[in-house]
Amino acid sequence: MFGDLSPIYRPLTVETVGAYIRTRPELTTLFDNSDDLEAVEVGDGNLNLVFKIWAKVNPERTIVLKQALPYVRLVGDSWPLPPDRARIEAQALEIHARLVPQHTPRVYFYDADMYLTAMQNLNQHIIMRKGMTEGIKYPRFAEHIGLFMARTLGNTSDLVLDYRTKKFEVARFINPELCKITEDLVFTEPYRPTERNLFHKELEPQVLALQADEALRVEVAAMKEKFMTQAQALVHGDLHTGSIMVNQTDTFVIDPEFAFYGPMGFDVGAVIANLLLSYASHEVRSADPVKRADFRKYLTDTIIQLWHVFVREFQPVWEQVDAINMPKGYQQNYMLNVLQDAVGMAACKMMRRVIGLAGVEDIRGIENVDERAIAGSLALNIAQVLLMNRKQITTIEEVVEAATGAKPTYPWK
Repeated sequence: MFGDLSPIYRPLTVETVGAYIRTRPELTTLFDNSDDLEAVEVGDGNLNLVFKIWAKVNPERTIVLKQALPYVRLVGDSWPLPPDRARIEAQALEIHARLVPQHTPRVYFYDADMYLTAMQNLNQHIIMRKGMTEGIKYPRFAEHIGLFMARTLGNTSDLVLDYRTKKFEVARFINPELCKITEDLVFTEPYRPTERNLFHKELEPQVLALQADEALRVEVAAMKEKFMTQAQALVHGDLHTGSIMVNQTDTFVIDPEFAFYGPMGFDVGAVIANLLLSYASHEVRSADPVKRADFRKYLTDTIIQLWHVFVREFQPVWEQVDAINMPKGYQQNYMLNVLQDAVGMAACKMMRRVIGLAGVEDIRGIENVDERAIAGSLALNIAQVLLMNRKQITTIEEVVEAATGAKPTYPWK
């Protein structure tokens, strides 16, 4: 399928992954030849194989292997995809480990021939999206993710890197195929009729009206152009709550295979979008009005707090710049642009998750048809309000006010 595949490349299976592990000297301190290993394949994402392996005698001796397939797993080999994304992910994790080790899983090794990364098994954590659908609060998340984004974005930008390093880094993280997926699935396909869109038929009147709204499509096109052309910092590229593992004390960011040099607001907006998708889902997921209001307040407070943490933790970046060429007024405008970009990107991310391929469990996992449509309708309306008003927004509090003022359109009058 790809001529540049290593001759020894082969997709692993539950049956073969144990033998592979025994060939890796990096794991001899974790496993030995006498260990009876158990494995399970847990890749529930759209692209890759993911294995959890542990020693039967002591399950705490455990590891995760993530292997790129040469196609999109969600679709099959009819959609080829270069496995070099595994290199991108491994190199991004290396940078994240240097900048925010407390929020980055340990990487044991990267196997370039097998397009495979061996990393820490975060078996004391869960995927954040799963916890949020159950209404679980993570009180330290805003502090952690605000810090993560400030460190990883600020320190990979032109504000910190010298002119030569920055340009070499842009080249190293050229990621055209995965960027094209984002361009199509986030910024193009949801706004036109296509068989790859998978919205529920109950939402068809609202989706058709959205697709016919030229003013909205103009704003989406502006966000797409920014995504395609603004090499501002090394962005994670897929920073949703399915790429974050949490418990009550820790936060780890995983899966940066979509990493590339793009607009900072894309990462910030992705986190905001997923918190707001959860907010919309709890319109129906939380039947008790008191519990609903309490959890949704947690979500909106988290959005406000993470932005303020991001601004605070970005301050060391500003302390490194030339205050003559980048005076306070410029710095304030820079952060305002990041906020407004984040609002627009969040809106596009929300709409794609309701309309397009690869939705989110928050909404698509709601079993009752009418309740699912209510949540999806609300998410679309929040997104449209944010997108169309982002240029007037100057504070994160205004973002929350605009979002919480939206109401679902479904059921139709």
